[in-house]
Amino acid sequence: MAVQVLVLRGDGIGPEVTDRALAVFEAVAASGGIEIETSEGLIGGCAIEETGTALPDESFELAKRSDAILMGSVGGPQWDHLPILERPERGLLRLRRDLDLFANLRPAKIYGDLVEASTLKREVVEGADLMVIRELTGGIYFGEPRGISGADGARIGQNTMVYREDEIERIVKTGFDIAGKRRRRLCSVDKANVLEVSVLWREVATRLAPQFPDIELEHLYVDNASMQLIRAPKQFDTIVTGNMFGDILSDVAAMLTGSIGMLPSASVGERYALYEPVHGSAPDIAGQDIANPLAAILSVGMMFRYSFDRGDLDDRIADAVIDVLSRARTVDIVSEGKRQVGCREMGDLVLEQLAGQDPPQPIPTRA
Repeated sequence: MAVQVLVLRGDGIGPEVTDRALAVFEAVAASGGIEIETSEGLIGGCAIEETGTALPDESFELAKRSDAILMGSVGGPQWDHLPILERPERGLLRLRRDLDLFANLRPAKIYGDLVEASTLKREVVEGADLMVIRELTGGIYFGEPRGISGADGARIGQNTMVYREDEIERIVKTGFDIAGKRRRRLCSVDKANVLEVSVLWREVATRLAPQFPDIELEHLYVDNASMQLIRAPKQFDTIVTGNMFGDILSDVAAMLTGSIGMLPSASVGERYALYEPVHGSAPDIAGQDIANPLAAILSVGMMFRYSFDRGDLDDRIADAVIDVLSRARTVDIVSEGKRQVGCREMGDLVLEQLAGQDPPQPIPTRA
């Protein structure tokens, strides 16, 4: 039976990088014996322009019928005048909430000799390989009450950080599970010295730890974790944290690699999963064929691993990216001795590299 994949191209550079990622996805799926069927929908600013809403009902219904979603970034300055609850980003937030995509997985890894593109010293970042797991459907981005009230000169802006104990449990358990498949170290990040919600977070993580005796658990305050990510990133394996802290820390981790254009992500729940690059829609470079498509392409790799249980195909894509980076770079990561290429050519080079690899071995059928 074919797997159903929904493609949401988004805004800005979203269509450009998503097209390159989709081409890689189709090629690798075919070589790996996975039959796919794709559908397309609108999300973000382009959806607002065509339908008046950031996530049309048609797109949401397609999402519910899909095994996985491949998405480009949304947003742009032309929609910044809209009320917050009507902006392009609300389409993504609705997908996360209504599909219960509670765990955002953001790996930060140095690919090949890309270490030279990092703004940090080679000895600090070389060999860094960490995963930030961000709780995605709770916390301050969704808490109530919220809003701006009062008259001019005395207005009050209010947001509320709220976490239920069961919400903390499931994201921390996800952290333990993923740490167990990596290097068995889990760092739980909070702000328990000043926030009651973080006191509960730390209590829950500590209570769950005996269920995972082979995982080493440590706690860090978010300000210290931010400093340590820059000072000594190789000390980290797996980080689990709340929505706002994870939003910030994952972007900090992204820059260890030299460019946010290199970072993929997965947002997963019990039934659904969405894959997208960490970077934004970058409207200032849209349509110029200079965007870096590798984050989107690596997001496809995560789809193979987490939605289709084909980590071997994820590894194939990562190997192809490393090989291509040894010869060619997009403008955001270009360096001396490497040929500068555009978005389309970078995608084509990855496809060529994949075509030259040994074909993947069949996955044995379990009795």
